[in-house]
Amino acid sequence: MSLRSESKSPGTSLRATSKAAGPTPTKRRNSTLWSETLDVHQKSAFSTKEIKRQEAIHELYRGEQDLIEDLQLARKAYHDPMLKLSIMTEEELAHIFGELDAYIPLHEDLYAKLTESAAGPSGTVAQIGQIIIDWLPGLNSYKVYCSNQLAAKALLDQKKQDKRVQDFLQRCLESPFSRKLDLWSFLDIPRSRLVKYPLLLREVLRHTPSEHPDVASLEKAITIIQGILSDINVKKGESECQYYIDKLEYLDDRQRDPLIDSCRSLLCHGELRNKSGSKLHVFLFSELLVLTRPVTRNERSCFQVYRQPIPVRDLALEDLQDGDIRMGGSFRGAFTNGEK
Repeated sequence: MSLRSESKSPGTSLRATSKAAGPTPTKRRNSTLWSETLDVHQKSAFSTKEIKRQEAIHELYRGEQDLIEDLQLARKAYHDPMLKLSIMTEEELAHIFGELDAYIPLHEDLYAKLTESAAGPSGTVAQIGQIIIDWLPGLNSYKVYCSNQLAAKALLDQKKQDKRVQDFLQRCLESPFSRKLDLWSFLDIPRSRLVKYPLLLREVLRHTPSEHPDVASLEKAITIIQGILSDINVKKGESECQYYIDKLEYLDDRQRDPLIDSCRSLLCHGELRNKSGSKLHVFLFSELLVLTRPVTRNERSCFQVYRQPIPVRDLALEDLQDGDIRMGGSFRGAFTNGEK
């Protein structure tokens, strides 16, 4: 049998609205570098290292501006019209969008502070480390948003089966403001921004002289953001684990192993198939291996438990070389009580 990891949902495809007229140009982001705003005389006043440092700070600053615009766009171009046109209910939209609006002031605050710090005659930012340290605790509010993403994505995918939702999202995708990004891409932008902060700060630090007073603050800021991201990942993992536990369906109450209540993380899951092509969906939780068959109940997708879940402590593990697949046997024979 072979285990194949689950792939992500494919992106939404584009389709031409008219053969006669060319497509409306996609809206483009401003990609001007900091050094490109300087004339030759101004540029000569800075060392190459300082220019690279300011470029890195400018990338952080500009990224906040882009994020704010995207969060506002998600509300104005997607949420509000779908609510007004009754394409989705207020409850459904709240579940999909979460507290997205609440993060706009958070990022506007950092954007304003970085703008203010660059307000001097030279247009450079002397230090950003302490600004970032003071601002970072606000990112803890993303724990709830990131933890809800799996359920939000599942609901959005379900709603896409509705023709009205399909048509609305397709029209948005074909509009210049979308930059050819679908709705989920906009909803996932905050999460992808979070994981960039350590990289952006390291880039600033890399171009900061070792004797610069900002070094210690930047190093502290990097440590803080890594801790915040670690906490968010833990919460997100626990939420994902519970999401799939809640989707398990038992044919017999005896199948429900008490260890399932102790599971706090889902290590991996995916499709398992034997040589005859039969398929199971397997979940490896922190305490149990659970084999299931995907089923639909009242338009709700769930996973019907197949055989008795196996405690991880009872599993016999074998490390196979890459590409080494063992085929043979049946599910019934491989997973029975008293057998490994």
